[in-house]
Amino acid sequence: MPKSAAASASSEPRIGVLIVAYNAVTTLASVLDRIPHDFRARITEILICDDASRDATHLVALGYQQLAPELPITVIRHQRNLGYGGNQKAGYRIAIEHDLDVVVMLHGDGQYAPECIGDIVDPIVAGEADCVMGSRMMEPKAARKGGMPLYKYVGNKILSRFENAVAGANLTEWHSGYRAYSVAALKRIPFERNADGFNFDTQIIIQLIDHGLRIKEVPIPTYYGDEVCYVDGMKYAKDVTRDVLKYRLGRMGFSSGDEGSVHDEYGLKESQDSSHGRILAFLADMPPSKVLDLGCSSGLLAERIRALGHRVVGVDRESFPETLARVDEFHIGDLEDGIPAEVGTGFEVVIAADVIEHVRRPEVLLQDIKRVLRPDGRLIASVPNFGHWYPRIRTAVGAFDYDQRGILDKTHYRFFTRKSLERLFRNAGFEVRRRSDSGLPLDVLAGDSKRTGARLISAIDKLLVALRPTLFAYQFVLQLEQPARPGVLTRDSLVDDAGRASAAS
Repeated sequence: MPKSAAASASSEPRIGVLIVAYNAVTTLASVLDRIPHDFRARITEILICDDASRDATHLVALGYQQLAPELPITVIRHQRNLGYGGNQKAGYRIAIEHDLDVVVMLHGDGQYAPECIGDIVDPIVAGEADCVMGSRMMEPKAARKGGMPLYKYVGNKILSRFENAVAGANLTEWHSGYRAYSVAALKRIPFERNADGFNFDTQIIIQLIDHGLRIKEVPIPTYYGDEVCYVDGMKYAKDVTRDVLKYRLGRMGFSSGDEGSVHDEYGLKESQDSSHGRILAFLADMPPSKVLDLGCSSGLLAERIRALGHRVVGVDRESFPETLARVDEFHIGDLEDGIPAEVGTGFEVVIAADVIEHVRRPEVLLQDIKRVLRPDGRLIASVPNFGHWYPRIRTAVGAFDYDQRGILDKTHYRFFTRKSLERLFRNAGFEVRRRSDSGLPLDVLAGDSKRTGARLISAIDKLLVALRPTLFAYQFVLQLEQPARPGVLTRDSLVDDAGRASAAS
């Protein structure tokens, strides 16, 4: 349905109402009747999507279309049942194709009050939100007074609290089906990837959160009548729990990125027990030095190194806006092509924090590091341990795949165990002078590392790393130096030595 010239000239948003219906022969007409008359003039299109009902829902929709020609009703009947989520996908695709600005979802069974439709839509029209959810939990005890069974009320509360904690949200209810979306927001999120079942509603909330879109809640009344519930409560709880956990793991980098994405910028690992913490501890023992930070990203680590009194030159293939303020000097360069010549030489320290595994030929990069490093200089490197129990288990059970971050980072070209890593450095002419293995990144996994449970896990992990680093060290942090060159005997030095010996006698 293309925009008319009049509609294009108007500043009024094009509002669509999506009615998802399945076996709603006794309730659909009532839902349409209850749409407020003062709101009807604002509606551009009402989409009634009948999900292959086994009753006469489709005929009721067609009959209402004939009886109420003033309403812009479009009736769609799916030839096969698409599921609750699949039905929404079809409706949102039509909303996008018909160039609507806002789409609000109503259930054809009358569970949600059409009288509140203006309250659901208006925050989006006012530019205050990208999604508005009607919440039955905002007003204390209102849901129970409206007939919500106790077991559903308790389950809703428990699940919503869990989902908030895991996904980092603050919603009073995750499980309301009364929602409005900005169509522009729907275009930004991959809702087509979502499940066709009832957990679609949870997955689309996750996608909105992941994309930084604004969600607002408004209170709605609760109504439980004689409608048939098609939701398997236990399966639904299991599905939504799995969805938010997968999202949390995705945000931490432990997934391919479909459920939650991480930022391009590498963050600073704040913990003293992290690889960055170990690197800073090495540098704290050194006098002020000229330091080269390879793969410096936005310069968060470099900023901490400078605070220790060192002068830092950063290199990365892209520059973040904050980088220049966090380093003394910055050069753009892809380390696959070597260290840029303009960086210079004579560095007392070279930092390769999570760099070696990102290049195809690390042995070539190590030779370039030797070129810019003073003969008595130090290379400090942190490299993930592919021998850690996590990739071992993933590989052993046939579940190997790449993550967004961590040991199985999808940008890693090379994987190392401690033995293969030390062989790489030894063949490049470096000797290990100091080692400090780091454990699990619990500050990322647990969020608040000061919690009692997190402290206990951290203590156990430290003990296991100390007992068997090849299995429990998450990263190897090494300080390396080039071996001292042996003195070369020449004829002149032999004569000088003999003369000094005679004089002494």
